[in-house]
Amino acid sequence: MSDRIRTAVIGAGGYIGQEFVRLLAEHPDFAPPALVGGGRSEGRRLEEVWRLVEECPNDLARVRLVRATPRWVAAHADVAFGAMPSGTAGAYESELARRGVPVFSNAADHRGDAGNPLLVPEVNGPHLAALDRRRPRGRAPIVTNPNCSATGLVLALAPLLGLLRPRSVHVATYQAISGAGYPGVPSLNVTDNVVPFIREEEEKLAEESARLLGTWRAGKVAPARFPFLTQCVRVGVREGHLEAVTVEAERVPTRTELERAWRRFDPLAGLELPTAPHPPIQVRDEEDRPQPLYDRWAGAGRARGMAAVVGRVRWRPPFLRFFVLSHNAVRGGAGGSVLNAEYARARGYWGPA
Repeated sequence: MSDRIRTAVIGAGGYIGQEFVRLLAEHPDFAPPALVGGGRSEGRRLEEVWRLVEECPNDLARVRLVRATPRWVAAHADVAFGAMPSGTAGAYESELARRGVPVFSNAADHRGDAGNPLLVPEVNGPHLAALDRRRPRGRAPIVTNPNCSATGLVLALAPLLGLLRPRSVHVATYQAISGAGYPGVPSLNVTDNVVPFIREEEEKLAEESARLLGTWRAGKVAPARFPFLTQCVRVGVREGHLEAVTVEAERVPTRTELERAWRRFDPLAGLELPTAPHPPIQVRDEEDRPQPLYDRWAGAGRARGMAAVVGRVRWRPPFLRFFVLSHNAVRGGAGGSVLNAEYARARGYWGPA
């Protein structure tokens, strides 16, 4: 137990921060995390600020959150997981990296940095080569996971690119209230209502999806060339982002070929990454699935909540239509960052092999 890698969660008092804590509490390779909180959670026990439906980890329930500097974190952790709000995370994470602490971040601040990969390991693992850029001596890597809607979308699209050669992708999202963090959207705004606007979400979904599905070429990412037309809506669901996708295709594979590509897609097989789902895509044949209530926790064991679920597949060339669902706080949040850390470590980019 003592040889497990020391970890810290930055922003442990928030919704995504608590998902990090839950995932790290009994991780086989990572030690239970140091809990770094902000002003509202400083000095409080984890059990006092716990907001998840899942039970607070017993061994950490009475641990108090600390308000800590990057210097303190560097003395107590070998890797940091970032759950600070976008807009405030950037400088803190940069200082951690400068002090030699690898950072796996859920925030948007470093997603556009050329030397910091935007990563979904099953989709764009080769983009980790961005970490081969020369960094100042002693500076550790920063790896970011994308917008939570982009994660589910690109998982569903990646196996199909060669079969379809898309001309365009149209996507409408139905996003859970927890995507706004805790306490999320005020109840009187979302009860008996659908909110057809989430600030900057449509732009992030289009831009980040194009990058994730792009190719690593000549030392940089060449984004996918087909356009993404996006519409994002907030709905009264606690967790789980549902997306309606229409792909305009150039090629005409059979429906059997398309479903086989989804079912056989498992590029991380054999790497033995604890948080990787196998398979990462589940295909449902029922006419009314996927649904957040039933499908957001797809995946087994430690990878529960890490698989995307595809259903309502309709193929009338040149248009492929389907729904995809993913857990926004797990696959699209903390679980995505934990998997990124496992993958980057397995590829030799940080820590002991």
